[in-house]
Amino acid sequence: MAAPPPRAIAAEPRRAPLSVGLAPPRHGSRARAGVSRSRQEIVYSRGRLVSTNFNSRSSLCPPCRCTQVAFADTKISYQPDADKHAGVLAYELVQGKLVQWNSFMDKSIPDPPTAVLLHGILGSGKNWGSFAKRLAQEFPMWQFLLVDLRCHGDSASIKKRGPHTVASTAFDVLKLIGQLRLSPRVLVGHSFGGKVALSMVEHAAKPLPRPVRVWVLDATPGKVRSGLDGEDHPAELIEFLRRMPRQVNSKQEVVDALVKAKFSLDVARWVATNLRRSSPVGLRSSSSFSWIFDLNGISEMYKSYEDTNLWGIVDDVPRGVHINFLKAERSLHRWALEDLQRIHTAEELAADEAGGVEMHLLEDAGHWVHADNPDGLFRILSSTFRVETSIRGVQD
Repeated sequence: MAAPPPRAIAAEPRRAPLSVGLAPPRHGSRARAGVSRSRQEIVYSRGRLVSTNFNSRSSLCPPCRCTQVAFADTKISYQPDADKHAGVLAYELVQGKLVQWNSFMDKSIPDPPTAVLLHGILGSGKNWGSFAKRLAQEFPMWQFLLVDLRCHGDSASIKKRGPHTVASTAFDVLKLIGQLRLSPRVLVGHSFGGKVALSMVEHAAKPLPRPVRVWVLDATPGKVRSGLDGEDHPAELIEFLRRMPRQVNSKQEVVDALVKAKFSLDVARWVATNLRRSSPVGLRSSSSFSWIFDLNGISEMYKSYEDTNLWGIVDDVPRGVHINFLKAERSLHRWALEDLQRIHTAEELAADEAGGVEMHLLEDAGHWVHADNPDGLFRILSSTFRVETSIRGVQD
């Protein structure tokens, strides 16, 4: 971990041929709390801490004695380990340098403006890592909650009862933000995560405040239309992975098997990043790798993603809710004309300025919007954080 700072996703534009719900190829891993890093780097730790300063030193949090990090020239910016404290989902909290808050503070102290970022099928919170860091640097008063959804990433080790659906996933996130005492003003969901964000609004009274702005990135509220023949289909990929051994000898073994089964090389390489070494590194002759997600649960989740219809909340938007749909120009996700027309109709029926529906187009991007065109996505989303920051300033 003493190498240059890791990246959660690659910032350069790239294309991936999957049509729906999956996360883009990425490189690197998170830095752990208690490890010194260079100036102005964000420090990541599962369910614990992210900050934007330097010269860190580790200490222990009584009474649980889990690690926290103190930073020179800034207050401790700390969040508890998800497994020990929340028990709901694994998460990261990326905080701007002006945020001086944690969930252990006096309940009378309001939480800072918060955005929740949700990944797609077979992804993880780290898919948003680089993008969240950039947002935190541009909007230092904000914090960004990156969640590993059920059956994914580090949340796969937190046992969940079925059914594994869009709705149950939304309730998980609502429970997590309730336990962390957060009132997010912005929800951003990519693909499957977009439907989760809509479901959160549909089912939540508290802890979601009003107004709340929802961003659904390259997904529609209803029918899922996968790509054309010859393209990678997420359901087929999930089923193929379920048939593979739980442990494999190498990542290349998985890549070769997927390519042989006619999946694209980019997707095969990306899928292999979800393998974790399951035997000691020193034992090269007996080393093996296993998946970091629950494929049976993910299969249920994707089926629910296909079946879940959330047009009702779009056709009749609750007061104080603003829903933004973003379509990628080169998306392999098949947006039907009827979907676009229905969204535009909902735009026209928006009842007041505090609530409504908007449609956006991200040029020069495929389905992986935060990897294909991060600059364009940043420009579009930035308007939300500027507006919300202005509203909060007036209210304060």
